[in-house]
Amino acid sequence: MSFTSDAKRELMHLDTPKCCRLAETAALFAVNGHLSIAQGGVSLTFQTMSLPLVRKLIASVKALYGVDVEIVRKQQQKLHKKNLYTVTIRDKAHAIINELGLMDETKGFAQDIDSTLLIKECDQRAFLRGVFLASGSINHPRSSSYHAEMTVPSRGFAEALIDLMKSFDIPARMHEKKRGLMVYIKESEKIADLLRVTGATKALLTFEDERIKRDFVNSITRVMNMELANQNKTLEAADKQLKDIAVVENLLDPSQLPDTLHEAIFLRKKYPESSLSELSELSAEHFRKRVSKSGLNHRFRNLHAMAMEVLDEYND
Repeated sequence: MSFTSDAKRELMHLDTPKCCRLAETAALFAVNGHLSIAQGGVSLTFQTMSLPLVRKLIASVKALYGVDVEIVRKQQQKLHKKNLYTVTIRDKAHAIINELGLMDETKGFAQDIDSTLLIKECDQRAFLRGVFLASGSINHPRSSSYHAEMTVPSRGFAEALIDLMKSFDIPARMHEKKRGLMVYIKESEKIADLLRVTGATKALLTFEDERIKRDFVNSITRVMNMELANQNKTLEAADKQLKDIAVVENLLDPSQLPDTLHEAIFLRKKYPESSLSELSELSAEHFRKRVSKSGLNHRFRNLHAMAMEVLDEYND
C-alpha cells in the first residue's frame, strides 16, 4: 500500500458527526461528481476507483438523506484494468444538490465552495478532508521530494480551496495540467499540517518519523561532503606547498632561508596531509612554541613567492 492509501484508509474510518459529514460529502461530490439532467429528472453521480470510498459515500448519503443509490461497476481498459465505480442518486437529487451547495445558477456545478457549509472549523477540516479523499495524493516521505496535491474541478473552486487552506496556515499553489487544475504543497512542514488538519494522525506520525530520518541522513551526508571537500582542499594546498619546497631546496642554498621558513618546511614535509590548523598544533611539540595558523599561511605564501621568483630566474 502507498502512503496516500494508508492516509485515506485512516481518514475513511474517522467517526464524523453529521454537520461535518455534510461538508465532507459536499467536497466529495464537488470534486468527483457531476450533475445529469434527463427525461427522468435531475440526478447526481459520483465516480471513483476506490471501493472503500464508495462505501463511505453511500453510508454518508443514507445517514444524511435516507435515500437509495444506484451503483455501477465498470472495468477500465487502462489504468491496470481497475474497476470504476459510479454512484448515482436520483431520489431527492435536486434537494441534495442545493443543500450541499453544489450548483450556482450563474457559475454552474462545483465552480466555487459554498461558505455556508464552512461556518465551523470542524466543517472546514471535514471539507478539506473530503477533497483529499476524492483526489488527493502525497509522495511517500522517503521519496526524493515532498509533494502533496489535490485535483479540483474549476479555477474558482481551486482559489476557494487555497483560501481555505490558508486559514489553517497551509500555503498552497495552483497549477493547470492536462487532467485538470491541481492545488499543491511542496513544503514538508505544511504537508504535515495538512495531515494534521484532516485528522490523519497515524499518517502524520509516520510522515514525521520518516521526515526526521530523511533529514538526519541528509544532514549527515552534507557534513560528510563538506568534510570531504575540506580534506580535498587541504591535500591540494599541501601538494602545492610540497612542490614549492622542492623548487626552493633544489635551486637555493638552504642557508639563505630564514628560520621561519625552515620551520614551515619541516612541518609540511613531516606531515604532508595535515591541515594548517593541525600543523599549528604540532608546531608546539617541535619548536617549544606554537606557530599560529595565520602565521603558517603567511610563511607558505612567502615560500611560494620565493619559489616562483627562483623559477623565473632559472628559466631566464
